[in-house]
Amino acid sequence: MLRTVDAAPSHYGPRHTMTEQPKHIALIMDGNGRWAHARGLPRRQGHEHGVEAAARAVQACAERSVKHLTLFAFSHSNWKRPKDEVELLMRLCMQFADDHRQEWVRRSIRLEVIGALDELPRATRLSIERAIAETRGGERMVLTLALGYAGRHDLVGAVRAIAARAQAGLLLPEEIDEQRLRAFMTTGNMPDPDLVIRTGGEKRLSDFLLFECANAELFFADEMWPDFDDALLERALAAFSRRQRRFGRTAEQLAQGA
Repeated sequence: MLRTVDAAPSHYGPRHTMTEQPKHIALIMDGNGRWAHARGLPRRQGHEHGVEAAARAVQACAERSVKHLTLFAFSHSNWKRPKDEVELLMRLCMQFADDHRQEWVRRSIRLEVIGALDELPRATRLSIERAIAETRGGERMVLTLALGYAGRHDLVGAVRAIAARAQAGLLLPEEIDEQRLRAFMTTGNMPDPDLVIRTGGEKRLSDFLLFECANAELFFADEMWPDFDDALLERALAAFSRRQRRFGRTAEQLAQGA
């Protein structure tokens, strides 16, 4: 069940300690264009400041020993945007990988991608692939970029692959379960998100990790993505720590350790 967590400000210090920390945080980075518009700036500057916010998010999560961080960098629907904006976003994705690749190696952060990497422009794809190769040994945190990603598109691709194997006699219907389905999805190697944070004031998932977020806690913030900082992350973590994650069990069962 999807549940939202209270987005009210809290007064925790710079490092909030809690009994339960999310192992996997997923970020929907919304609001770059509106951030720029509110300041009388061109949209491109909103996206440029958004890249800086993404770098801050990686650093903040690594410092808090979050094991998995997934950034919704470019959705499958974003291909519908004006050509010049799409080209800018592709350049910024390339810049993000090029500028931080060595830092990720030093900090033992491994880069991975979900979505359709092969649909990206060649220069962007090569930069991302180089970063993936050079950070392969990272064990401190897995940073996943969702590029050309859509949850429904990913699910349809997995179903098609399973259907083809079944048609070829390589898979029986009774062998298909959630684990087998996930193995054919681009998200097959990642754990389900514990916490999804969306900036920009909207309260929806926008086709992001729909299958994987079945038990995720959701945190919606009014701040635009370029304003993402430690304080906003702390509010989300504090709200997460106040939730009782029962996964279908009762509070009494949890208290008894069941």
